[in-house]
Amino acid sequence: MRWISGAVGALLLVAVVASVLRTLVVPRGLYSALMYRLWWVLRGVLRLGALRGGYQAIDRAQTWLGSLILMGMLATWLGGALIAFGLLLYSLSSLGWADSLREAGSSLFTLGFASGRRLHLSALDFLAAATGPVLIALQIAYLPTLYAAYNRRELEVTLLQSRAGEPAWGPEILARQWLVDTETALAELYRAWERQASDIGESHSTYPVLLSFRSPRAHRHWLVGLLSVMDAAAMQLSLTPGSAPPEARLVLRAGFSALRDIARALRIPFDADPEPDAPIQLTFAEFEAAVTMVSTAGFPAERSAKEAWRHFHGWRVNYEAIAYELCRRFDAVPGLWSGPRDFVFTPIPPRRPVDRQPAGDRPELPPAAG
Repeated sequence: MRWISGAVGALLLVAVVASVLRTLVVPRGLYSALMYRLWWVLRGVLRLGALRGGYQAIDRAQTWLGSLILMGMLATWLGGALIAFGLLLYSLSSLGWADSLREAGSSLFTLGFASGRRLHLSALDFLAAATGPVLIALQIAYLPTLYAAYNRRELEVTLLQSRAGEPAWGPEILARQWLVDTETALAELYRAWERQASDIGESHSTYPVLLSFRSPRAHRHWLVGLLSVMDAAAMQLSLTPGSAPPEARLVLRAGFSALRDIARALRIPFDADPEPDAPIQLTFAEFEAAVTMVSTAGFPAERSAKEAWRHFHGWRVNYEAIAYELCRRFDAVPGLWSGPRDFVFTPIPPRRPVDRQPAGDRPELPPAAG
């Protein structure tokens, strides 16, 4: 029985070390079963307290999700190491289970109040004493990396607010630029979000817990922001192929590449080479209404909505399914064109500042749609 306990303890210790390495040390987007299970359980628990409050209540509850996942990972690793060393001490001595666990805890947390005073157990005590501080130190060192990536992400999301509104929406980006005569700034916006998308793809696939960290404002979300920039680029390429900046193509490529990197890290299935006419959830009616809105704002369309639709469809098929699934999983703000959610909602159109121009005519937003 003691030998079986030793084997189980050794396997558990290997599993803990492997989980720590793949989550905190290896700089690659490896799947973390621990993080996924913690996310699934904690998300469900937090949503129990926001069943009837709508999106605002869900956003308030999910604000705690990322921090709880970090605490849960550390607690799981320390608890697993405690049980593993307890089983190993039990298998190599005449100590009972309670005494073995007590000695393992004393060594793991470097308290030093319990010791077997046996050479073969001292080696395990020393190993346990090294394991506890190393786990805590790695978690502490992990936090600056996470928050640096979080700050870079949220800076661009905040800057996008004046161009796309809250929640962000692709057609609104185009409409606002022509309303205030800043359409020449679109190329710079696409360049910034090409870099932003690449940064997000690398950081959020390597450290998936970042996906659970929400923006400081309820109606801002990095995923809805990225989707809106990609939709704006796809619309501009579809409606004005002769004058659209080349940066529009680059941001689309960077965007759906980033989404696919994250999907691979989370094991979300997707079609890596979809047909241009494969089905999408966005409808032509929604697209046509948006084209009417941006045209009213002064956008110089070279194609009609019907002619542009198949080109826009061909771009969006590359990223819509992954973006919608991530928006659903991480309870993103339900902006226009951002897909379904696991809660009852009405799509939220972007809020525009009040137009103070004398007798200024402003195009109205189309009806809210998914």
